[in-house]
Amino acid sequence: MLWVMARRGSIFFVNLTLATSSYIRHFYSMREDMEEGSPEEFLAEFKEKHLGGWGIVQITAGTGLAVYAMWAVVLMPGFRKVPLRLQVPYLPASKKQVRNVMALLSGRQGNLVDMGSGDGRIVLEAHKHGFGPTVGYELNPWLVGLANFHAWRAGHYGKVSYRREDLWKVDLTECKNVTVFLAPSVLSLLQEKMEAELPDDALVVAGRFPFTEWTPCRIEGDGVDRAWAYNMQAQRLPAGSAVLPVPGELKSPV
Repeated sequence: MLWVMARRGSIFFVNLTLATSSYIRHFYSMREDMEEGSPEEFLAEFKEKHLGGWGIVQITAGTGLAVYAMWAVVLMPGFRKVPLRLQVPYLPASKKQVRNVMALLSGRQGNLVDMGSGDGRIVLEAHKHGFGPTVGYELNPWLVGLANFHAWRAGHYGKVSYRREDLWKVDLTECKNVTVFLAPSVLSLLQEKMEAELPDDALVVAGRFPFTEWTPCRIEGDGVDRAWAYNMQAQRLPAGSAVLPVPGELKSPV
């Protein structure tokens, strides 16, 4: 019984795939007709065509297959060896988020490390603001390639560095500026690593989600674009202790 159901399911999937590809070819032939004729003629022809239930199923299946292919090829490689609670979906930083991060880093200099650098935009922007060396660590090889492409397109290829490396194996002992756009489940564990390895004069900037057990020295932006800056020396001292501000920080905490 199970074998019969599996066989029927396989036949249905094959037929659905063939139908989807047929529909896509038909769509492109319609697009070629549109290029040859006027847009008005194309719209009139399209309105006369009725997709029907099967046509809608084809479009839905084709879209689903495309989304799955994007997940399997682009996103999945970085997740295969990562525990579920440590998996962070790729979500590029917005322009406002990048501006807020750079505002919190204003007045500082030296090296910068982006933990979970994604498509590399934070690293690239930090390089443009004079930080160096700037390094992004990302486990997904496709995103590392995308980051290098963005650097090449911006004319900074070879001036910034993107490395495919496990975040937990990165040596932070010499890092002065660290940026993170990660999920809360990861931040809680990364916090321990930073407290153990970062020097006192290091500044950590978190975007989207804060370090819940740390007290920020500055906050920039609102809502999902908000970013938090943390003085590492302050995180190691007892509550209420006086802390000397590091360059780029306000003297009064927010």
